[in-house]
Amino acid sequence: MQIPSDFLTLPFTQPVVIITLVLVIILCAPILFSRLKIPNIVGLILAGVAVGPYGFNLLARDASFEIFGQVGILYLMFLAAVEIDMYHLRRNYRKGILFGLVTFLLPMGIGIPLTHYALHTGWTSSVLIASMYASHTLISYPVVSRFGLSNNRGAVIAVCGTIVAVLLALLALAEVVAVRVSGYFDVWNLFILLGLMAIYALAIGWSFPWLTRWFFRKVSDTVLQFIFILTLVLVASTLAKLIGLEAILGAFYAGLILNRFIPTRSALMQRISFVGNAIFIPYFLIGVGMLINVHVIFRGLGVAWAAAVMTATALFTKGLAAWAGRRMCHLDASEGKMLFGLSSGKAAATIAATMIGYQYGLLTEDMMNGAVVMILVCCIVASLATERAAKQIRITLSAAELDNEAPRQAGFARQIVAVSNPLTAEGIMRMALFMRSPRNTEPVTALFVRNNDDAVLVREGRQSLSVARNAAEAMEVECRDVERFDLNIMAGVTNVLRERHATEVVIGLHRRSNIVDTFFGGLIESLMKSTNRMIIMSRCFIPVDTIDKIIVYVPQNAEYETGFPSWIARIGNLAAQISSRVVFLCFPKTAEYIEAHIEEGGYAFSRIYSHMESWDDFIILSSQVGSEDLLVVVGARRGSVSCTGDSENMPSFLGRHFKNQNLALIIPEQFGGTSAPRP
Repeated sequence: MQIPSDFLTLPFTQPVVIITLVLVIILCAPILFSRLKIPNIVGLILAGVAVGPYGFNLLARDASFEIFGQVGILYLMFLAAVEIDMYHLRRNYRKGILFGLVTFLLPMGIGIPLTHYALHTGWTSSVLIASMYASHTLISYPVVSRFGLSNNRGAVIAVCGTIVAVLLALLALAEVVAVRVSGYFDVWNLFILLGLMAIYALAIGWSFPWLTRWFFRKVSDTVLQFIFILTLVLVASTLAKLIGLEAILGAFYAGLILNRFIPTRSALMQRISFVGNAIFIPYFLIGVGMLINVHVIFRGLGVAWAAAVMTATALFTKGLAAWAGRRMCHLDASEGKMLFGLSSGKAAATIAATMIGYQYGLLTEDMMNGAVVMILVCCIVASLATERAAKQIRITLSAAELDNEAPRQAGFARQIVAVSNPLTAEGIMRMALFMRSPRNTEPVTALFVRNNDDAVLVREGRQSLSVARNAAEAMEVECRDVERFDLNIMAGVTNVLRERHATEVVIGLHRRSNIVDTFFGGLIESLMKSTNRMIIMSRCFIPVDTIDKIIVYVPQNAEYETGFPSWIARIGNLAAQISSRVVFLCFPKTAEYIEAHIEEGGYAFSRIYSHMESWDDFIILSSQVGSEDLLVVVGARRGSVSCTGDSENMPSFLGRHFKNQNLALIIPEQFGGTSAPRP
């Protein structure tokens, strides 16, 4: 057998060989370099240097690296945006914008004169090189994600600052090129670009949410949803490129727009993270390494001097900006180090500026090679600094979490999710799981109770259990399914509640079958009488994670009920995990207690309070519930302190006016023996 000649020549050109070698690097590099105490990111870059055209020449930087590398940097920016909790972003975006201005202006202000006099460049070239100092890439962001610090103040501020700094650096680059081509500064082109940016932002900001809601309601397959999301990201990136911006800005903006449709604990988010961290981002890092020619350092003093000046200036100015940002934003030392780590890496925008500068004759060959060395050193320093800061922050947070772990674990919810219809089982299970704390490790129980052996009923019930179990497993929650035969269905539910020591039951809201049927139905009414545990009834016509707003009706004196903290925990977890706004319709005194429990529990979501004085106020305010909203009604058992005549009128009112709206009813726990919130 004769071996084909292209198997024996370097660099390898066989697609299977190329993919195999890349996968071996992705697999082995982190294992090898972790033993050497070198961050995975640095390891992948150094591996790219070794196998690339300036190393052992095993691989050429062919079209596959161009494509996967470009998608990788877009994916990195998209993940950075989609993993941020929008509540934390809204709280810190002003600080992020401020840091972005500082981390752009300081490198520009110091870099322009320093480069001009140290490297003897013209002022136009000095501005171009200073824009390379000012821009940065979130190349070390996977470290932040790996340590679960996406919502840390330092990380959120750094991500926001990145967009501001990169945008301003790219505007500076565009104007430098325009001056080089035309010989003068044209302010009109700048206004045109700003106008196109405004149109772009409005068009994407309006169309993407509408398209995503429509698609998610029509298609429940998470694979197709993943393809749809990736398509939107690439469309946003392409349109950004067309109007004169970098594609990475479009990917980041798409991530911000799509953030609320991709909950952290969803199968879709798991697929997005897996594909990015397993393929696209490592491909990008290896490709960055393949661009770097370490031999240029030894070609002459010109390259070494340019590399030293550019690297030292870039790191010093970014360090100074991180120190100033830490002071202005009142961050601690570890968060300040994270600011520096995330804002000192160089890749996409810097590489683009280097190539453009060399193409237009603004950079000499020595300067271009010096820029390549600067990119390598900055990537290594950024990865080391970010990993060190992330470890310090995680150790501090873990110590605080361990102090509270025992009492929290003791109070975690134990849920029974009763299902019988395969069409609604997934929605009910997802609603239940979004309502519980992400730290809750208690298994959830999917329950189907039947009182006869009808073949159709048995088949649908078992299919419902399978659907519910798959939904729980997709969110990485252990699910135990129970099929139970009992002469009375509600007695079966109640018995399982007691056997499993459950804290609550989640069930689909009853649908009236005839004119004399009650709103709750006889089975649910029996359940309310037979148990004092919290009961949550849900009816959602749209996927839970596409809900735009949650409107919560709270009866008067609800704060005196035993289950008051528990249902607040449910609303808090749901709103935080699907990034939804909450409007509490409540009495002024009750609002104070609600806010106190939210602050104590640390639930991160946007909320407003609409105060009521009477039942008529609720009738008026409830008219604002739209088809994309969820109305949550906190009910009251008969004889409880929050039960009034208005509460007893609520079922008939909902039955008449909210037949086609998304609705959830919560009957709080009563006389449960504890007033502590259960996450």
